[in-house]
Amino acid sequence: MGLLSKDFLSEAEAERIVAAIREAEKNTSGEIRLHVEPFCKIEVMDRAADVFGFLDMHKTALRNGVLFYLAFEDHQFAILGDGGINQKVADNFWQETRDLVLNHFKSEQYTEGLVQGILHAGEQLKHHFPYQSDDKNELSDEISFG
Repeated sequence: MGLLSKDFLSEAEAERIVAAIREAEKNTSGEIRLHVEPFCKIEVMDRAADVFGFLDMHKTALRNGVLFYLAFEDHQFAILGDGGINQKVADNFWQETRDLVLNHFKSEQYTEGLVQGILHAGEQLKHHFPYQSDDKNELSDEISFG
């Protein structure tokens, strides 16, 4: 089985995460991406913001993109939501979602943590940004690697 991004995710694990992204986006106009890289050489939220921009996540019509960012060698993780989402979710929502993911990471269940966090974010997106009949997938569901 081939491995992705310096042996961090197997192909099966990556496929499971992409399936979670598609499941989370099924009932919402929101967009979720995962970016994985080995190292984060700057403050993690600054790097997540850089990646958010690089992936053009700020260009969704309703500003409802969510980035899950992971630098696995440096043990850095962040979740960044665009302005449209941040105006609607509870103040502690991203911290709650981050804690859910990190609880799985502590027992080295990286894929499960990402899947659960993505599905959790999808529930909020569904609530605040329900699927519309003319909805289109504005961003790739594939994992990006740095």
